[in-house]
Amino acid sequence: MSETQRPDVIVVGGGIGGLSAALALTRKGLTVRLLERAKEFGEVGAGLQIAPNCTRMLADYGLLDEAKTLGVLPQAMVMKDATDGSELTRLDLVDLERTYGFPYMVIHRSDLHGIFLRACQRAGVELLTDQQCVGYENTPTGASATFADGHVEEAEVVIAADGMHSVARGLLVDDQPVNSSYVAYRGAVTIDKVMENQVSTTDVVVYIGPGCHFVQYPLRGGEMFNQVAVFQSPKALAGQDDWGTPDELDKAFEGMCEPIQLGLPLMWRDRWWRMFDRNPILNWVTGKIALLGDAAHPPLQYMAQGAIMAIEDGWVLAEHVGAQQAQRTADGGTGVDWDSALAAYNAVRPEHCRRVLSTGRVWGELWHVDGVKREQRNIILRGRDTYDYTFTDWIYGPTALTPEQEAPLYPIIPLDSVKLPEGAEV
Repeated sequence: MSETQRPDVIVVGGGIGGLSAALALTRKGLTVRLLERAKEFGEVGAGLQIAPNCTRMLADYGLLDEAKTLGVLPQAMVMKDATDGSELTRLDLVDLERTYGFPYMVIHRSDLHGIFLRACQRAGVELLTDQQCVGYENTPTGASATFADGHVEEAEVVIAADGMHSVARGLLVDDQPVNSSYVAYRGAVTIDKVMENQVSTTDVVVYIGPGCHFVQYPLRGGEMFNQVAVFQSPKALAGQDDWGTPDELDKAFEGMCEPIQLGLPLMWRDRWWRMFDRNPILNWVTGKIALLGDAAHPPLQYMAQGAIMAIEDGWVLAEHVGAQQAQRTADGGTGVDWDSALAAYNAVRPEHCRRVLSTGRVWGELWHVDGVKREQRNIILRGRDTYDYTFTDWIYGPTALTPEQEAPLYPIIPLDSVKLPEGAEV
């Protein structure tokens, strides 16, 4: 056990989810020790999209202004057909902010991570690196985490924010990551490298095509430009180990529109990200051990909610902790009724995240259809009102603390019910 004083909470994992949870709980007056397996804190990747359901929480933490100085507030999210480049639909993100009260932002992953790291340092979170967790256990007075060097950390509660391959998840379910057979290439470059490439410096643009899609948006105050190329790997479908390679990248986007062809040479080709998720689970808590972030709900990226869900998890848990503290104070006591706080967290978050994961899978299928279904999809999307937010209320609205209400997945019209115009070419 650590020689320092036992904290109220241990958080395992120093990614965006772990740091944001540590900050949220510290703000409730708890002492938090966070242990990260890497030798240094940091994030790998490029851009992130953070919607109003996340910027609302950044504002609550007093971090939104700092995020705005590091990110970009795009004017619109535009969806186009990757084959011919035509516009299918758009969200007016300026009006979206008026609707939900908080902005839609794009930001470099490392910048958002740094915002939470600095906030934790200011708040007094104890931050330790080079700490690989190998086991979790409930104890008579709380829970413990065991590390590769043999030492054990104990606290009233242990939060497992240890990622998709979480050790703690095995306490709750015997499952494995699900291979989508899709792979992502990324590339963030200085803005001068794309100015002649027919790009928008004010919008998030998503080109959706047969078995592939391509995303573009500015970063870091418009000084950088982020691109993501995603495609289904034939090698993965064939069960080969060497899949997602650059030759597959080039093959997947053959015949796609000119803006994509201009963007492809700027992708990083020495690394790629194979896309996995896990099947949703509806119990994240065992005793005084709770899953958080990708340990509980690693998603596919189509909803752009992975980091957001992790941030929401910590905020919601802390709000329930605060409610329990208030109740204890009203009853003349002190401390946290952790059983009640964890039960409340477990009653709200798993169902919401299940819907995000499930919707992400459906959304991804919709993006990647071809032939008749592509034409049917395009008719649906082109018929959508730019200012219709009925399909975003359940995810962008202030719903994080409320049990899920029934709401349809988008689009609600089955593709097969859409009749193509006479003589339409597919």
